[in-house]
Amino acid sequence: MSSNSSSPVAFTDFADGWLADEAPVASARERAREFGISSVSPATARFLTFLTSSLQAQAVVEVGTGTGVSGAALVAGMTPGGMLTSIDTEAEYQRYARETLQALGHETSRARLIAGRALDVLPRMSDGAYDVVVVDSDRSEYPAILAQAKRLLRIGGVVAFIGIGEDGMVADPSRRDAEASAVKETAALVKEDGDWVPSLLTEGDGSLVACLVRRD
Repeated sequence: MSSNSSSPVAFTDFADGWLADEAPVASARERAREFGISSVSPATARFLTFLTSSLQAQAVVEVGTGTGVSGAALVAGMTPGGMLTSIDTEAEYQRYARETLQALGHETSRARLIAGRALDVLPRMSDGAYDVVVVDSDRSEYPAILAQAKRLLRIGGVVAFIGIGEDGMVADPSRRDAEASAVKETAALVKEDGDWVPSLLTEGDGSLVACLVRRD
C-alpha cells in the first residue's frame, strides 16, 4: 500500500522543477510577468512538447501567443520542417515570442505569427490540415474556437484548452460569470460529442484535451 506522506501540491512543485527551463524560456516567463500576463506552467509546457512529439506534429495552431513560452514548447516537439501558426491580438507580445524562438535556435520559418482576433483568423485556415490546436486566450470565445478546431484538425489530431481549472472555472458550480460559463459550455460540448475522446489534465491550472476520432 502506498504512503500518503507527500501531497499533490508538493508533487506539482516537483513536476514544475523536474526539467528546468532553458534560459530564453525563463526570460520569456519574466517578460510575461512584466506584461501582466500568465504563462503555461513548466509541467504544462513539458506536456505540450510531449504532445507534439507524440503526434509527430507538422502543423500546429496556437491561439494566444503570449511571450513564446508555450510556442517554444510546441516547436520543440514538432518535426524539423513543421510550422507553428500562432495568433494573438497583441503584436508586442508576438515580437518578444519571435525573439524567444530565435534565441532557442529555431529558424524564423518555423513560426507564423498573426496579430488578430482568433475568430477572424481561424475561419480562413484550411480544413483538416492541422495536428494540434492549443488555446490559451479569451475564454469567452472557447465554444466558438472549439467548433473551429474540429474543422481544422485532422482525424487523430488533438485540441488543448489550457488553464481551464483556474479559480474554479469548471469545478465551482457557483461561478456563473461569462468566462466560467463559456469554459463549462466547452467542456460539456466536448464531453457530449462522440467525435471527440476528451480528458481533463490537472497539471498547472488544468487543461481540457480532446482527440478528434471522427468527423460527422
